[in-house]
Amino acid sequence: MPFFRIDEMKRHHLNPHLSSGEGPVIEGQYMYFRINIKRAGTGSEMHYHPNELMTFPITGKINCVVGKERQIVPPGTFVHVPSCARHSFRATEDGEVQYLYIKDRTWTLIGSAADEALPDAAPSATQVAKALKEGKWPGKAKEPQNSQAIVEGLGRCFYPMIEALDAPPASAHCEQWVEGANMAFGFIESLAGYGRNSDASPHEMFIYVIQGALDAEVDGEKKRAVPGDLIHMPKNSAWRWQVAGKDNARYAMVRSTPKLEAEIEHNGAADNWRG
Repeated sequence: MPFFRIDEMKRHHLNPHLSSGEGPVIEGQYMYFRINIKRAGTGSEMHYHPNELMTFPITGKINCVVGKERQIVPPGTFVHVPSCARHSFRATEDGEVQYLYIKDRTWTLIGSAADEALPDAAPSATQVAKALKEGKWPGKAKEPQNSQAIVEGLGRCFYPMIEALDAPPASAHCEQWVEGANMAFGFIESLAGYGRNSDASPHEMFIYVIQGALDAEVDGEKKRAVPGDLIHMPKNSAWRWQVAGKDNARYAMVRSTPKLEAEIEHNGAADNWRG
């Protein structure tokens, strides 16, 4: 299924030992895409995970730490969390936050506290929920001396892309991209009538519509995607989309990199739900 209405999907609370965040999850070939929702003043403890994380607030603000740097992150600012970087995301006290949350599938959606060692294998959300219910998680000494969390030398992880999501429309098509090791994130604004197509997508891609509308087709299925809709384009799928109506469209796009694709095709993708 290539089209998803995020606010109509089941919410999952995947890391109750570390975070208040909950939200729907779409599991792609190489990436997880979710909306993470946190109530005012709540969020995550300092933690880390081997997979890369990309985030982008849609509503509310994040009190965010990556490595040693702390910022209050508003809608329109992208945050990149490299593999094993220590981080924490908390909603500010003045309201709920909802943000795009994309991880590669070299690990599951389960993180480890910053002061503990990683488990020998990526735990599934199902395993963690069962162990928590039985009082068995995490189940061993934290071993802070064996933590692989990275605090120093991460470089710049905060990228302002637009001053506000409802800023005046652009005069021309514009794209801003940040490419990590495993995924690339783009914030894009397109004029009415602008479109693209592919007969065989070179990478897996997701598009989340923020403003305006896109007339989209993926492997023969069609939909007018409006704000809050997500479009999934698997690798090798045939797709096309075009800005609908007379207004500009703003949307976030994420795509897999050749490095991630090669790693998962060789080792397999982490399974977040079974195992």
